[in-house]
Amino acid sequence: MQVRFASERPQGAYALALLVSKVEGDDPRLPSGSPAGLIDASAQQQRFDGEAAGIAEMFLGEENGARRVLLIGLGKEAATGALYEKIGGTLAARLLCSGETSLVIDLSGLGLDGDAAARVALGAALRSWRHDAYRTTLKAKQRPTLTEVVVVGGSADAEILWQARYAPVVAGVSFARDLVTEPANVIYPVSFVDRCRSLADLGVEIEILEPEEMKRLGMNSLLAVAQGSAQPARLLAMHWNGAKDAGDDARTVAFVGKGVTFDTGGISIKPAAGMEAMKWDMGGAAAVAGAMTVLAMRKAKANVIGVCTLAENMPSGTAQRPGDVVTSMSGQTIEVINTDAEGRMVLCDAMTWVQQKHEPEIMIDLATLTGAMIISLGHEYAGVFCNDDALAAQIDAAGKASGDSTWRLPLGEAYDRLIDSPIADMKNSGPREGGSITAASFLGRYVEEGVKWAHIDIAGMVWANKAAPLWDKGATGYGVRLIDQLVEDLFEV
Repeated sequence: MQVRFASERPQGAYALALLVSKVEGDDPRLPSGSPAGLIDASAQQQRFDGEAAGIAEMFLGEENGARRVLLIGLGKEAATGALYEKIGGTLAARLLCSGETSLVIDLSGLGLDGDAAARVALGAALRSWRHDAYRTTLKAKQRPTLTEVVVVGGSADAEILWQARYAPVVAGVSFARDLVTEPANVIYPVSFVDRCRSLADLGVEIEILEPEEMKRLGMNSLLAVAQGSAQPARLLAMHWNGAKDAGDDARTVAFVGKGVTFDTGGISIKPAAGMEAMKWDMGGAAAVAGAMTVLAMRKAKANVIGVCTLAENMPSGTAQRPGDVVTSMSGQTIEVINTDAEGRMVLCDAMTWVQQKHEPEIMIDLATLTGAMIISLGHEYAGVFCNDDALAAQIDAAGKASGDSTWRLPLGEAYDRLIDSPIADMKNSGPREGGSITAASFLGRYVEEGVKWAHIDIAGMVWANKAAPLWDKGATGYGVRLIDQLVEDLFEV
């Protein structure tokens, strides 16, 4: 999707969208000669009265034919950045396969600043993402036709904001969506790493640990998850040193993403129905990779380490078994109760590694960790568990600002005791009740003293079974904007 900004409408064929608070048939932005009565009647018949992101569509005659015109509502309350994104996304969804190739969104006369104009374009670009690589028999009417969005009448800094702030977001979210959408025979630990190697061209330093090195370091928990698969595990670390000029005063934040590229459950195998969805069990790693793309493209003034724990959880004669005991890199021992509780086992070694080697001030992990989180919060929020109230508040604020919504849940000694093991330091799975909390408690045992830590369970957020203003059914790219916003809030304000 090409995005352009202009001071006036172009010539030629395009669909025209006008942002309105109410229907006014004599709006000077409408094509000249448009009959006011017809416009009013058309909007009324579509039950459109300017409600937020509501649409009335009509064809109006012009000198050389007819033009598709869409009135889209600004609502009755003060418009927000999120509404401008929703407006852009709603328009793109309406026209993506409509036969129109160009959409002009005219903001003239509304007095909108550059950020509002850029966020209209952002919404349109995010909603236009598609993954049609394997769809070879689409009918003509099912194929996207919209290739260009032109935003007219925003302030002069809209283009600057777009290039510096929002085009990188589109690139990062799209990258994450691509990774999540690809099937497991295409994206597996080694190919995930290969996809991320291009970040080196943006100035990201790439570090890769292979099984031999992980074994030497004692990452037996991560390797135990991978041992049933023919696909070897990888640990991918991406370093963005955007605050290197700060010298010894530069703080570091680490983001650790769960990257189980396919999760059968292992020996504790999942039911067959719906198992194909487990290709997106690497959504946390995809979010981290996408966010590193954004940070590098916009040259974020922060030092960030993104770690992806990459493994495939398969049942085989070499797979770990319920009842096995493994020693993690930290030296703590784990009794494997359920091999389908594998995400915490790949994360804990990566958390130990990044703390020992890089000593981050803040460490945040993102993982599609528990089905219990979907039961608790549905598909509206990711769950946050945190050992620092200020950090939890900052994550909440970043979620509100980015649209990647979060909700904090509790931790505590009573929950932590539920994963005590009679023969090891801990069990990898507790009782059914409080399942998301005990999973977070497991990870909390790997946080070193003085490190501010948050665990974000994104199980209900990385994949959508219904379309929304900023995505179609499928991969959402959740987590990319949250990380990007959080880095900006923590280090760049």
